[in-house]
Amino acid sequence: MTTTTFVKRDYSLVGEDSRRAVELGLASAEWYHSDVPRKVMKELMQRTDQPAIRDTILWFAILFGSAAGGIYFWGSWACVPFFFVYGVIYGSSCDSRWHECGHGTAFRTAWMNDVVYNIASFMVIRNPVSWRWSHARHHTDTYIVGRDAEIAWMRPPAVVRNFLAFFDVWGAINSFKIIARNATGNLSADEKNYIPESEWPKAIMAARIHMAIYALTLLTALYMWSFLPFMLIGLPRIYGSWHMVMCGHLQHAGLADNVLDHRLNSRTVYMNPISRYIYWNMNYHVEHHMFPMVPYHALPKLHALIKDDLPIPNSSIMDGYSEIFASLRRQKKDPGYYFRRPLPPTAKPFREDLHTEIPERLTQTARTQA
Repeated sequence: MTTTTFVKRDYSLVGEDSRRAVELGLASAEWYHSDVPRKVMKELMQRTDQPAIRDTILWFAILFGSAAGGIYFWGSWACVPFFFVYGVIYGSSCDSRWHECGHGTAFRTAWMNDVVYNIASFMVIRNPVSWRWSHARHHTDTYIVGRDAEIAWMRPPAVVRNFLAFFDVWGAINSFKIIARNATGNLSADEKNYIPESEWPKAIMAARIHMAIYALTLLTALYMWSFLPFMLIGLPRIYGSWHMVMCGHLQHAGLADNVLDHRLNSRTVYMNPISRYIYWNMNYHVEHHMFPMVPYHALPKLHALIKDDLPIPNSSIMDGYSEIFASLRRQKKDPGYYFRRPLPPTAKPFREDLHTEIPERLTQTARTQA
C-alpha cells in the first residue's frame, strides 16, 4: 500500500502530462517482464485457428439462438430470459472478441481475425480503425498519463460515474456520438495523436458503415412500428454490457499509474468458467500485458509458468472488488494513493526505481515549471 506525492493529472493526449511522459522516458519505454525461456515463449505464442473457431461457433450459436427465442416470445415476459442471454453475449462478449482479434492472436488466419474484429467493433460501438490504434497505445504506454487513451480510472476517481457504467447508457451514447462525429469526417485531436494520418480515411469510412447500419435498423423499426429491431441491434450494448464493465473495472482500478511494471498497474483475478468464456481469459490481465502476443487460450499456461513472479491473484471477482473499493475510498481522500499488491517470496522485487522515483520526478518537474 503506497502513497505518492500527487501531481494533478492532465489525461488528454496533447497536454502537459503527455509532454512530461516523453521527457521522463515513460513513453514507449522498456517494461519489466518475468523470465520465460525463449523456446517456451515461442511455443506459447503459436497461433492456431481451432480454439477460436470452436468458441466463435458457440458464440454465434448462443447469439442467434437467444435472439430467435426473444423474437418468438416478443410481447410476453417469456422473452426476458432470452434477451438477458442475448444482451450479455452481444453487449459483453463483443469486447473480448474485439480485443483478442484486434491483437491478431485469436485466430491464426488473418481474415478470420479481421471479420470477427469488425463485427465485434460494431457491437461494442467502437470505430474499428481508431480503436485498433488506441489499444496499441494502451499496451505501449499502459496507464501512463497523457499517453494512454484508455485510462478508465482517473484520479481523484469518479466512483459514481464509473459504477453507473454497469447501466452503460451514457457510455453507449458517447460511443455513438464519436462514431457519428467520425462519420462526418471529424477526428478529435486525441484520435489524430494515435492514428497515423494514412489511416484517417479508413476510420471515417468505418464510421459511415456503422451509421448506415444504424440508419437501416431505424428504418426497419419504423416500417415494423416495433421496438424489436433496437433490442437486437444497438440496445444490447446498454442492457447487456454489465459483465464487460464488471470485468473491465478489475483490470486496473485502484492500482498505480505512471509506472513501468505491469505487476503494479494490472490485476489478475481467478474467475468462474462462464465468465472466463465471456471474457476470453482476460482475467489473466498481468500476463496479457506482459506478453500481449500470447493467444487467449494459452494464457492459463502462461500464468502457471510465471505466477511465482507475480502478485498473488485475487481469488474471485468479489475478492477483486473488495480490494478495489478499499483503494477507491483511500484515493477519494488521497489521490496519490494506490494499492501496491504484495509479491510472493519467489518473485523478483518491483522495479522500485520506477514506481517511487517517477512521481517525485514529476513533482520536481511541476515545481520547476511553476
